[in-house]
Amino acid sequence: MDRFRMIFQYFQSNSESVMNGICGLLALASVKMYTSFDFSCPCLPQYNMAYGLGIMFVPPVILFLCGLILNRQSLVMLEEWRRPQGRRKKDLAVIRYMCSSIMQRAMVAPVVWIIVTLLDGKCLICAFSGSMDPEKFVGFANVSTAQVQQLLAKVPCKDDELMRNNTSRKAVSRYLRCWSQALGWTILLILIIAAFLARWLRPCFNQATLLQARHWSNYIDIEQKIFEETCCEHSRLFAHKCILHFFESMRQEIKLHSFTLPREGEGAEGEEDLLCGITDQDQVNKLLKTWYCEKPPLDVS
Repeated sequence: MDRFRMIFQYFQSNSESVMNGICGLLALASVKMYTSFDFSCPCLPQYNMAYGLGIMFVPPVILFLCGLILNRQSLVMLEEWRRPQGRRKKDLAVIRYMCSSIMQRAMVAPVVWIIVTLLDGKCLICAFSGSMDPEKFVGFANVSTAQVQQLLAKVPCKDDELMRNNTSRKAVSRYLRCWSQALGWTILLILIIAAFLARWLRPCFNQATLLQARHWSNYIDIEQKIFEETCCEHSRLFAHKCILHFFESMRQEIKLHSFTLPREGEGAEGEEDLLCGITDQDQVNKLLKTWYCEKPPLDVS
């Protein structure tokens, strides 16, 4: 149990590890979703391309948006970009670094989906079977143009009565599947080469700038977490103070009902340290507005 608690605390304190884990889970979920998805091409000339390309590209858009939503740094980056200048300057290099990191993680699951669909080949066969040149396949030689379009559209449907005994259906399907798999492997190879070059060429650039951007990116994320935790603690103490004040004003009535009031000064020292003299709602609102509009400079000297 202690090990699980330590692991949970580690992931809770390390947002990058959390996001890497979420991206991995989204990638695995995309593969599982596709393998469990019942792909049924409509086999109609006017709908095949829309259905095939829709299955190939609409889920990646959804997965990409899910990656952005689940990434906590997305909101932190937008807040840092949109906030007023105030007393703390905004570093565009840090914002670019955060944006790049967010996009890279959000693109993992969509890319996995697209590569899996290309390697499987069903989507490309459904989308482009009607666009094939019938002259390349002998089975469509003595068929009218309208019938050719109908037959090509039914290539993905191997159980269709018109295509069961057609010798060219397998040829068209095999031809498109080969192109689909070749495209999938090409995209995968390009991504691996790009990642390899990015990994090995990174030391050739200014490492100090990269370390600074990464450090302040982590700082902004941690600062936002600590501010939210402090706000929660402040809200709890402020509510506690308001309730005590309410019961203090009801002292006489409470005494008549023989209730016991908390001792004066009990826990007040810690509360006063955090409340810092804040006594009403307007002061709290002013404090939050000041934090947003005029963040203090990063100088603790």
